[in-house]
Amino acid sequence: MHNLNIVLLEPQIPQNTGNISRTCAVTGARLHLIKPFGFEISDKHLKRAGLDYWDKLDISYYENIEDFYEKNSGEYFYFTTKGLKIHSEIEYPDNAYLIFGREDKGIPEEILLKNKENCVRIPMRNNLRSLNLSNSVAIGVYEVLRQWDYPDLATEGRLTKYDW
Repeated sequence: MHNLNIVLLEPQIPQNTGNISRTCAVTGARLHLIKPFGFEISDKHLKRAGLDYWDKLDISYYENIEDFYEKNSGEYFYFTTKGLKIHSEIEYPDNAYLIFGREDKGIPEEILLKNKENCVRIPMRNNLRSLNLSNSVAIGVYEVLRQWDYPDLATEGRLTKYDW
C-alpha cells in the first residue's frame, strides 16, 4: 500500500479546500491542513465542496509549519510557480508529501530556498500568475498515482444502464 500526503499550508478559500478534500478521499491520499486558515472548518462552503466525502478523509491539523515538520517524516515536494524542476520529472517515493501554499502568496520563499532541490513547477505560461490551487493539487496527485500505476484505484468504469 502506497501512502500519498497532500499538505495545504495556510489555505484561504474554503471551496478549494473542499475540492481538494474530495480529491484526497477518492484517491486515498492523506490530507494535512496547516493553520492559520482563512475560514472555519465548519464553513458550509468547505463542506459543500467536499460533499459527502468529508467523513472518508484521513485528515490531520497542525498549528503551524513547525508543528507539521515535528510530527511527519518522508520526502517533501514543494509545488510552486518558482520551482526549477517540472513536477513530472520527479520520481515520487512512497510516503511523499506534496506541499502547496496559500492561494494568494504560495509557499514562503524562506522555505523554498531551504528546499531548492524539491521545489517543483507545473508548466504554465509565464505571463499568468498561477493555476487554481485545487487544480494544481489534482495535477500533482494524479502524476504521483500514474507513476505508482494507480494503486488501489479502479481503472475501468461501468455503464449504469448497459454492459460494454
